[in-house]
Amino acid sequence: MNTVNPATLLRSLIVYAFIVPIAILMGYLLANQMDYQSLGFMTVLGSLMVFPLLMKWHYPLLIFSWNLPATLFFLPGHPTFFTFMVVVSLGISVLERILDRNQSFVPAASVRWPLIAFVAVIIITAKLTGGFGLRSMGSNVYGGKKYVYLIIGILSFFAITARPIPKNKVNFYITLFFAGGFFNFVQDIYPFVPTPLQFIFLVFPPAENVMDTAGNAAVVLGKTRLGGVAAAACMVFTWMLARHGFKENFLTGKLWRPLLMGLMLAAIFLGGFRNNVIGVALIVGLLFFLEKMYRTGAMLAVLLATLLGGALLIPLAPHLPFTYQRALAFLPLDLDPEARLDADASTQWRLDMWDALLPEVPKYLLLGKGYAFSQQTFNDYMGNAATFKRVLDAGEDPLALSSDFHSGPLSVVLSFGIWGVVVWLWYWAAGFYVIWRNYHYGDPDLRHVNLFLFAWFICMCFSFMFIFGGVVEDVGHFAGVIGLSLVINRGVRHPRSFSQPAPAKLPAPAEGRLEFPEQPVYPA
Repeated sequence: MNTVNPATLLRSLIVYAFIVPIAILMGYLLANQMDYQSLGFMTVLGSLMVFPLLMKWHYPLLIFSWNLPATLFFLPGHPTFFTFMVVVSLGISVLERILDRNQSFVPAASVRWPLIAFVAVIIITAKLTGGFGLRSMGSNVYGGKKYVYLIIGILSFFAITARPIPKNKVNFYITLFFAGGFFNFVQDIYPFVPTPLQFIFLVFPPAENVMDTAGNAAVVLGKTRLGGVAAAACMVFTWMLARHGFKENFLTGKLWRPLLMGLMLAAIFLGGFRNNVIGVALIVGLLFFLEKMYRTGAMLAVLLATLLGGALLIPLAPHLPFTYQRALAFLPLDLDPEARLDADASTQWRLDMWDALLPEVPKYLLLGKGYAFSQQTFNDYMGNAATFKRVLDAGEDPLALSSDFHSGPLSVVLSFGIWGVVVWLWYWAAGFYVIWRNYHYGDPDLRHVNLFLFAWFICMCFSFMFIFGGVVEDVGHFAGVIGLSLVINRGVRHPRSFSQPAPAKLPAPAEGRLEFPEQPVYPA
């Protein structure tokens, strides 16, 4: 005789009562003409249905989304998928912590305090300089989107340090962290995707470089700057360094590794960005030094390869593709005048803007200018192709007015004054302390990752100061590097954290009693 479990029956009835109406509603929406509102409503319903999966997989999805260029096109302002995952993952982690006191966050007080102080500086500055207005929400005050992304970058540190990563899954999570960035290449393949599949560019917006002035797709390999391809290649290149380091990539006899890295380096040049080439050279050089390869025979091989490469590059440079020559424009080479002029114009534009903005630093030293600007300023100076608009005063450049200074130090001091500078340096010092100690005292089995994170952190600081930086974007980038160091090492390591246990001491002899060592017994 079959019996029915009342609890199971009730659970099934609840599931059907929830799923059937949603299925009918989604069928009705699909049968009618779709618009953004309907699509957004369907996405919300779909999110409710996948929430149990988010409860289980939110942390891996957070790591995967860190460098993912996907956007939620159906929401106002088109926020990134990373923004969504930070909010969801941190919310779920906090809820789990409330329900289970044993699920604590990774200890990271030394980094959390400067970030909390930074939030206070952001809120006070915004309140005193126009507020958090969002153009996408119909406000007359614009610029609030930068505040949102800045706070999301800060919250991302709390989200990533919500739980430690098991030692046997470190390489998996490192791969997830870089895997999202590989999808940057999608932004550059718009001209090659057939019309029925172009809906994917709602999620991955196409790059402006792959379209001409009339809005038509136009790509010439070697001439068009493929920034998405270059970014994807950078992700693969740095992932290889994080997984294997310098020695394991180049000196272990596994031919596919140097071949893959060489192919990615060639793809990086397709972007035509000098900062990408300089960044790759810096991190490879630092890893070579930190792994102490200069003490081995590899030093001679590297010197010979450098000299040979330089000797070949000098005569070949004028014949390289345009993007390659532009990426090498920081070197004293004989390059095509068009590539040299394009690179020099970009540099001069930055120098002119910085020269116009430097006298304003004392004005905003006690109270930063924040990010708010009026609707009139937007209508007069901004809009599409703002970068290329010419103004009489470089300080009124559209990007300067929107606080896109292309300079890390200026992005901090002009936006948040001396208080922003103090908390930013505090953040850097706390992050360096974490990564340096984990590099020196971390688990020997994780040394390849800790060494890479240490080198990467130094390169990011150098780039922020002297090459290209922005506090809005970089606060989350630094949070990712520091957070990874904390979660894979389960906090901040100290001396003897992974040293061998000391040998047990023999019990002391009883007082007033002589002890003699036991005599060996020999066979008869």
